[in-house]
Amino acid sequence: MKKNFKKSLAHVLVHEGGWADHPKDPGGATMKGVTLATYQRYFGKDKNKDDLRNITDEELEHIYHSGYWSKCCCDEVPPGVDYALFDSAVNSGPGRGAKWLQAAVGAKQDGGIGPKTLARVKEHDPLQVIDLMCDRRLSFLRNLSTWSTFGKGWERRVHGVRATAIAMAGGSSQVIGAIAPSVDYTIVKKGSRGSWVRKLQEALKIQVDGKFGSDTEAVLKAWQQANGLEPDGIAGRNTYRALGLLA
Repeated sequence: MKKNFKKSLAHVLVHEGGWADHPKDPGGATMKGVTLATYQRYFGKDKNKDDLRNITDEELEHIYHSGYWSKCCCDEVPPGVDYALFDSAVNSGPGRGAKWLQAAVGAKQDGGIGPKTLARVKEHDPLQVIDLMCDRRLSFLRNLSTWSTFGKGWERRVHGVRATAIAMAGGSSQVIGAIAPSVDYTIVKKGSRGSWVRKLQEALKIQVDGKFGSDTEAVLKAWQQANGLEPDGIAGRNTYRALGLLA
């Protein structure tokens, strides 16, 4: 049970992505899921965006282990359950992730994992716990007001987590919709060229030529407007997530 942190973190980081610093993103500068505010809280107010962009593996592991893995007692639950719990905590908060685990095993849903919850976990089949946790997580996400905008990406993430967690627990990992998203992405706008322009054009169902021109910009702005995003004609983290290209 105590050997899964690095493996689980690697899977979490597939969903958390790389560097993002869109001026209209309320989360601000983010690297591998860590915001500048979080980075400064752990390593000092003098840390800046350049420091965050060059965050070391050791710093990254410290933040994720201390803030999520340890807080949810992931070392104390079976393989697979630990990853499903960890990813839930990272994506929706440790308290909510803990409640989904507690609901899956019939423990009091107080958001704090202690001896009673852990005892309940031991009484249940890990594969069943993983399924029930993911079902609870999807139900919660589907009831959010932003589901219509970001639901496609969120659903892909949960499907992927379910498949990976089940495989870790020794079950079959064939889960419908379990498509791994890209780790890194490129912000594109009018004048950009390359693979991410092609991916954007494919997702928007327009001519794919890898060139971000006026036609692509117009379609993107209309799509952003229709889906509750800032219609700025710039494709970044939020737009990619809403299109299901990132989870």
